[in-house]
Amino acid sequence: MVEPEEKDASGKQVPSRALHIVGPDKKIKLSFLYPASTGRNMDEVVRALDSLQRTSNYKIATPCNWKPGELVLILPSVSNEQAKEMFPQGFKTADLPSKNDYLRFTHVN
Repeated sequence: MVEPEEKDASGKQVPSRALHIVGPDKKIKLSFLYPASTGRNMDEVVRALDSLQRTSNYKIATPCNWKPGELVLILPSVSNEQAKEMFPQGFKTADLPSKNDYLRFTHVN
């Protein structure tokens, strides 16, 4: 992909910088596209890779701005009984106005 506004000293267009993370199943799991003028954030790349690895091993999701060691969310498709077996370290359920118990937090390594 070429960034139309980005040009080198000779006036030629400069390509964007792309980063793709491919899973063991040979499918793209994540794709970053940066303009040529913007450096990559390697902390974000490592954070995203950590999230992808954990979510492939456990039935969880990582929340916005998640960092390794912080709480993760147990997927709503997992029943409380399954969650007790899958996460023996326990989990906390958010007290929602609806009284639904699908928003559950736990730690994973």
